[in-house]
Amino acid sequence: MGGGGPDKQYRRPAIGYQAEIGLLLLNIGAGNRMTMRMKTLFTLPAAALALALAAAPAGATCYAEYKAKQDNPLKLHYGVMELGPACPPRGDAKAQVAARLQRGGWVLLNVISLFEGTPSKAQQQNAGSNFLRY
Repeated sequence: MGGGGPDKQYRRPAIGYQAEIGLLLLNIGAGNRMTMRMKTLFTLPAAALALALAAAPAGATCYAEYKAKQDNPLKLHYGVMELGPACPPRGDAKAQVAARLQRGGWVLLNVISLFEGTPSKAQQQNAGSNFLRY
């Protein structure tokens, strides 16, 4: 192989070779910057999507837990009532629950909670026959 030995082709040229330019041309030196840009590019939209899905679960139904009474003779009951696809403000929910109970001869004592999602087994068992009755 003439003159300089077998590894002459791997030697740095005598002209002003700058390693940084060579690495950038090969896209080696910019790897960290590009990786950070790609992470940011994909992480921000993914986080926004996750927040949007968590904030508004698709198809969630609103339920109200309540306590009610009847007079002469005094009767008390606990129940769970379905209010619709989205929970209304607490005052509106209270009025809606009271109106539906009044049709059955009951007086609302308290709306214990409003929640979205599936009622638990304990709530179903505690409400008994008053689970989704009104």
